Amino acid sequence: MTPNDNNLRDSIRETTVRNGAVELAVYEEGNPDGPTLLLVHGWPDTHRLWNHVVPLLADRFRIVRYDTRGAGRSTSPTSVADYRLELLASDLLAVVDAVSPDEPVHVVAHDWGSLEAWEAVCSPGAADRIASFTSTSGWCFDHLGHWMRRTLRTPSPSGVGKVLAQFAASFYAVLFHVPVIPEIVTGRLIAPRWPRFLALFDRMDPALALPSETITRDAANGIKRYRANTIDRLFRPRLRRTEVPVQLLVNTKDKAVLPFGFEETGHWAPDLRRMQVPAGHWSPLSHAPEVASRTAEFVASVAARPPADGAAASA
Repeated sequence: MTPNDNNLRDSIRETTVRNGAVELAVYEEGNPDGPTLLLVHGWPDTHRLWNHVVPLLADRFRIVRYDTRGAGRSTSPTSVADYRLELLASDLLAVVDAVSPDEPVHVVAHDWGSLEAWEAVCSPGAADRIASFTSTSGWCFDHLGHWMRRTLRTPSPSGVGKVLAQFAASFYAVLFHVPVIPEIVTGRLIAPRWPRFLALFDRMDPALALPSETITRDAANGIKRYRANTIDRLFRPRLRRTEVPVQLLVNTKDKAVLPFGFEETGHWAPDLRRMQVPAGHWSPLSHAPEVASRTAEFVASVAARPPADGAAASA
């Protein structure tokens, strides 16, 4: 389903949430009496990434989206240090507190949005603010770092092969640490041709692409996320656990985020559900019905659980 963007825009209430020096553009729609879904986009997208998903859920859920820092109408800090994961997670939690101060929300996130959400759900007290987390095409960098270290500490041909395969798939992240050139390539060459890039990379219908007017700037800004976090998190991973119920939507045709890196996720997130989606990296665009249905089913299953003694009840 491809919504008419003008009709969708007419139903959205736009606000801002401030977190320190950053103002975040927030968009709310859907059923005001339903559970709150917070949708978090990745790179180089904006809240528009979810335009195909939202109409499939809006009758049942109150849906909140926002442009993450450096994207869309939100503030774009200039310093690399301003894109550290702890600050990105702080933005997410600031939006949660602003839009749902009395009830925890259900988070659905893609790509870098998932990395930011992992940082948030692994923070102290997260279960009081986040009822569930559905992640697609995004690890927790710390979990990935521990998996890589363990696999290489006791190497086997299969294990080393998996690490090398993921390294090859993510080699662009290494190149993003080269000065200046990545901003030129992504911002001036790839971003203006974004539908064509998705057709080549993900084998998806380019008509499904939803590039924003700011994609050239957003793509260049997003490079700072890689520079601020990748090396530190992968080579000095922290112990990051969560009690928040987590659903992994594992895209079986994803060329960037391979399934191997999720092999030990259950150790860090014991309340874990894994579901496969026959999609490439941008499943919210190419497989919106599957993403929507899996999300709704998971939220319903979490909400149906009886509250545990001493634990926050799911909304």
